[in-house]
Amino acid sequence: MKVFNNLEVWFVTGSQHLYGPETLKQVAEDSKIIAEAFDQSEEIPVKVVFKPVLKTPDEITKLCNEANYATNCIGLITWCHTFSPSKMWINGLKKLQKPLLHLHTQYNRDLPWGEIDMDFMNLNQSAHGDREHGFIMTRMRLNRKVVVGHWKDVHVVSDIAVWTRAAVGWHDIQNMKIARFGDNMREVAVTEGDKVAAQIQFGMSVNGYGVGDLVKLVNEVPEAAIDRLIEEYNDLYLVAEEGRPGAKYHENIRYQARLEAGMRSFLESGGFTAFTTTFEDLHGLKQLPGLASQRLMASGYGFGAEGDWKHAAMVRVCKTMGKGLPGGCSFMEDYTYHLDPEGMRVLGAHMLEICPTIGDGKSKLEVHPLGIGNKEAPARLVFNVLSGPAINTSLIDMGNRFRMIVNSVDCVMPEADLPKLPVARALWIPQPNLKTGAAAWIYAGGAHHTAFSQAIDADFMEDFCEMAGIEFVHIGNDTNLSSFRKELRWNDLYYQQAGALKFL
Repeated sequence: MKVFNNLEVWFVTGSQHLYGPETLKQVAEDSKIIAEAFDQSEEIPVKVVFKPVLKTPDEITKLCNEANYATNCIGLITWCHTFSPSKMWINGLKKLQKPLLHLHTQYNRDLPWGEIDMDFMNLNQSAHGDREHGFIMTRMRLNRKVVVGHWKDVHVVSDIAVWTRAAVGWHDIQNMKIARFGDNMREVAVTEGDKVAAQIQFGMSVNGYGVGDLVKLVNEVPEAAIDRLIEEYNDLYLVAEEGRPGAKYHENIRYQARLEAGMRSFLESGGFTAFTTTFEDLHGLKQLPGLASQRLMASGYGFGAEGDWKHAAMVRVCKTMGKGLPGGCSFMEDYTYHLDPEGMRVLGAHMLEICPTIGDGKSKLEVHPLGIGNKEAPARLVFNVLSGPAINTSLIDMGNRFRMIVNSVDCVMPEADLPKLPVARALWIPQPNLKTGAAAWIYAGGAHHTAFSQAIDADFMEDFCEMAGIEFVHIGNDTNLSSFRKELRWNDLYYQQAGALKFL
């Protein structure tokens, strides 16, 4: 069973009537075999559906229109087995609104040196046909992914799998609804942004709701529902003694269960897949949602603190892309540094809200005063984050466009226990190092909030940005600060002109 069994990409082959019925029959047979192989791949998480070979402008336009209106189709994989004159594709590609991957392959891997003749050449000429196909998409300034290699090659299958997961993320954000409980943290700039521009660019709808709307549902949660959640907490987590029944903080944990149930009811009833909170607007709530936010994230919701709707969206997108892959995803914040020249590191955390899917084992459920927000001491899950590669992703509003910044990082375990830091925490080394990585991040305008993922890497996000038509910059092991700053300047010029280029 596919991870996303309800979604599919269409495998589309281009040719023409010039070659006669026998050649076209062979083209269709070969294409169907390739599509079925991709569909059977466990790595590709969606169905791959073979579509009849396209031979005329009308057939191409008809299929592109069908793809646009097929709600379960998340993109097209196109391939030109033979030669498919690119003028045939113009009207269809002008209308296409789904992501596009151009596969540059051929049915046979090796040339039959002793048998090759002109019939073989005419049938197997994707080296010719795909260049024609590529030209028209370049001429039309279309965003797409190009994958080159034999269709059985593991790297080709892997590239397609990454692209399909990015397409699933793009599909998810098209109709995403984000609920903001309260507004943005006062006077903070980077968590603000143009929500109308975001809906135009990504499709997601971002709206605010009074905390009173949530308080009503929270107060109505029946005690039996809280009891069931408490049982679940006892099974899943190491509950601190002071949080046990009859102990000092047991009621604090029960209140987080009440928050979880009330928030889940609000989100489910409204069809929301992401949400934000802020400690500056808790009127009517006894605690800042800590454990509640962690648990909702763990079940797939996107989350952003202090009203940060952009990173709530990105957490949801990263969770969707990484579904079924090893490693989790969480809202994250760059909190403080370890600046030892022998090993500079970043300690990432937040006041409460880090998703337990990135934890290194069974989480501890503890209650501690927060020291901010002037409310009761909230319950939260405490854990370290698994060692290994990860990414921090930041979406920012540049005024005239959105920019996605991705820093590849390497997570490590803390050098000692952190007995006085009762929050979930991640320790990582930014690539290529903290000195360069942090400087590049700041030059690019990256936020202090991120979507942190150990399930996906920068390639997924680059494919997503290509689909979204937004700027992507990557900070990795090959980042050179001087070149990176030039890239940012070049990007500024490009995006000022990009709209006009489409009409040339």
